[in-house]
Amino acid sequence: MKRKVIVTCAVTGNAPLNPRYPYDYPVTPAQISDAVAEAAAAGASVAHIHVRDPESGHGARRPELFREVVDRIRQRGTDIVINLTAGMGALFLPDPEDESRALPGSDVVGVAGRTEHLAECLPDIASLDVTTGNQQEGPLEFVYLNTTRTLRAMARRFQALGVKPELEAFQA
Repeated sequence: MKRKVIVTCAVTGNAPLNPRYPYDYPVTPAQISDAVAEAAAAGASVAHIHVRDPESGHGARRPELFREVVDRIRQRGTDIVINLTAGMGALFLPDPEDESRALPGSDVVGVAGRTEHLAECLPDIASLDVTTGNQQEGPLEFVYLNTTRTLRAMARRFQALGVKPELEAFQA
């Protein structure tokens, strides 16, 4: 019996760049769209897309970067389902001395800020991260915030835009 599978490729993700391999990650919209085309040619059917600041390489939420990546993919005619992240804007870094205070680097925004790029790009699908979780990466401890209220509002926004949600669950 033949099994059908869906291969999703996250060509960059949102994690910090690995300093041991600084040139192996696509950073610019052109590099990201090229990596999506390579993933499609290798058999991926879905591209889960994060964007990065072209100058620093850090993860970004800037709609114009998403727009450029999506435009390049569509103009090239790459046969792949476009899946844009909507997970950014939920990062709370508590101050270890007073966890009621956010440390610099926290990035918590409302639904509009987390979905602005979806309205501009109208991807096929977008991630809807359905968990809140305590996480640790090396010495960095953080909380990934997704309240029920936020999730419901994001789901309504996806529905209004006609964007199908890809449900993601992390360390529930």
